[in-house]
Amino acid sequence: MVARKTIVRYATACLLVCCFVFSGQQSFAQRDAVPTDEAIIAEGEKLFNEYQCNSCHNVVGKKVGPALAGVYDRRDLDWIYSWVKNSQAMIASGDPQATALWNEYKPSAMTPYDLENDQILAIMAYVRNVEENPPADKNTVTGGGEEGPAGGSGVPESYLNIIVAALIVVLVLILIVLAIIIGVLKKYLQDKENISEEDKEIVNEKFSLVAFVKSPTVIGIVTFLVIALAAKNVIDGLYTIGVQQGYAPKQPIAFSHKLHAGEYEIACQYCHTGVEIGKSANIPSVNICMNCHSSIKTDSPEIQKLYAAQESGEPIEWVRIHNLPDLAYFNHSQHVKVGGVECQTCHGEIQEMEVVKQHAPLTMGWCIDCHRNTSLNTQGNGYYDRLVELHNQNSATPMNVADIGGLECAKCHY
Repeated sequence: MVARKTIVRYATACLLVCCFVFSGQQSFAQRDAVPTDEAIIAEGEKLFNEYQCNSCHNVVGKKVGPALAGVYDRRDLDWIYSWVKNSQAMIASGDPQATALWNEYKPSAMTPYDLENDQILAIMAYVRNVEENPPADKNTVTGGGEEGPAGGSGVPESYLNIIVAALIVVLVLILIVLAIIIGVLKKYLQDKENISEEDKEIVNEKFSLVAFVKSPTVIGIVTFLVIALAAKNVIDGLYTIGVQQGYAPKQPIAFSHKLHAGEYEIACQYCHTGVEIGKSANIPSVNICMNCHSSIKTDSPEIQKLYAAQESGEPIEWVRIHNLPDLAYFNHSQHVKVGGVECQTCHGEIQEMEVVKQHAPLTMGWCIDCHRNTSLNTQGNGYYDRLVELHNQNSATPMNVADIGGLECAKCHY
């Protein structure tokens, strides 16, 4: 009897160990099924950003939804495929894992995505790569251990203040020394006996502030400065006609780019859908907003304005901020898609703006300076091979936009 119980105990223990080992092997098998090929990881990163996965998920740490790190260890891959394609159907079917997720994160529902299994697996490959190779902290200090200035080079602002203060002290000391020298010379000349009467008058002459102010020299200098300043203000005013740099109007809905583009890292292309395919970036329609806000912060007074616009069918009357004159042609896709220009180049640190303002002057001179100073990225583009070859024969500097006709009048005025 005792021997039978012992055998049963050993058998149970072996069964538990086998189950543990098998489950561990299955977990590792799941991770091993996620590709590590760089091309697949790059494709996964592209899909991750294109479908705005980062608006609800971090790889490490919760956001609107759960962290994605290790999801291939916690869930079966087939379950992940089904969840991404239609999470609501899985919840409705009573799947215990889907129901648990819904109960934890409701009412935020995951949008169904029309993705192939290989595409979802590529996203998992990107998630695994980020998990196993976390990016370096952007705020990591370099060199001597002090963070450099905002511009990336130059003298820190605190040092500049010290330098200016030192220069002021030196100038004051020079004035004091000059006053002492003048006093000594004046005393010397006053004690000298064989000095002429004209020199005595000059030496003994007392300073009169009234006479100094009324002197023709002072009046002439003051008059010249007043005319010069007035002329400068008039010219500056003429140059700023039509320039709205710093313009930040109040919008019908208090939309925060700092929250959406900054904290939640929603890509500009998600809302401004035309930026890579057309001339205009497009103002987002109500349905784009409702992709998220049909279930997120639905009780907010500002979000209620979205519901009102959706019910009425009337578009939201956003106030235009960036506006070029009709005589100027600008194509967003040409700059963003082809040129690879970042949104921040023209619009400033948009991800840090609570209220959006016009960052750049958007003047003709500003555009021309950009075309003169911006080098072309010609790598991997056969269209530029012959142009680069011809350019390098006559110039030692990289080819920029001006070299391919970026300063021709007809490029922007037609």
